[in-house]
Amino acid sequence: MLIRSIKQSLGLLRPECIQVTCNAGIKYFPPPKNYDHIEIPERPRLRMFEKVPQYPSNLKPPKMQKRLRYMRGPELLHNKLQLKQYGVVALGGGRLAHEHFEMARLVVARHLDMKRMFAIWRVDPPWQPVTKKGQGQRMGGGKGAIDHYVTPIKAGRIILEVGGKCEYAEAHHMLKIVAERLPFKAKAVSQEIMEKEEAEEKWKEENNKNPYTMKYIIQNNMGGCHKMLSPFDHKWHGKYL
Repeated sequence: MLIRSIKQSLGLLRPECIQVTCNAGIKYFPPPKNYDHIEIPERPRLRMFEKVPQYPSNLKPPKMQKRLRYMRGPELLHNKLQLKQYGVVALGGGRLAHEHFEMARLVVARHLDMKRMFAIWRVDPPWQPVTKKGQGQRMGGGKGAIDHYVTPIKAGRIILEVGGKCEYAEAHHMLKIVAERLPFKAKAVSQEIMEKEEAEEKWKEENNKNPYTMKYIIQNNMGGCHKMLSPFDHKWHGKYL
């Protein structure tokens, strides 16, 4: 009797029919991108920069102070992608030496498909002199001799660009390697990524419901914060340190 009742209950729970959904079918993929408007230049690779800038024979190479203002603050000019494709953007200030230029050039040359892709520099060759005194010298005696040359970089500066008949996934690995080996924070970006980040930043500023922003706090000296802030905090409101 018990076994019969169990069989009846199992029969009630058993579905009358099984519905099978087929995964195969007609799929609609977007059409491939059109790259007919892109022209590959004669020299697709990054060009080599000189380690020391060339001066006239009758001119002594000038020395220079640190001038940290060349590295502080946002980049206002070279902060957009000219090719509207892919590149490496700096997230902070710093200096590029000749070794960093060679590293980026060799990495790009190793991974670049010259039949379909090309790369261009967006920074100047090393031009700012950095002096250094010899080891063991006493203090005084004037400014030291020129040790090497660097290129100062501000936050938001485009370091290099990669273009051609390729997708972002093909250039991402190459650009990521370059960004990780630079002496300051940087990242690989595409035109779509930069437009999305710009739109998100604009949306946050327009929809911010908290009136006590960093700019408001600094301008109104809340909590006597002026005693602890630098002139750069007053200028950029806590950004680009």
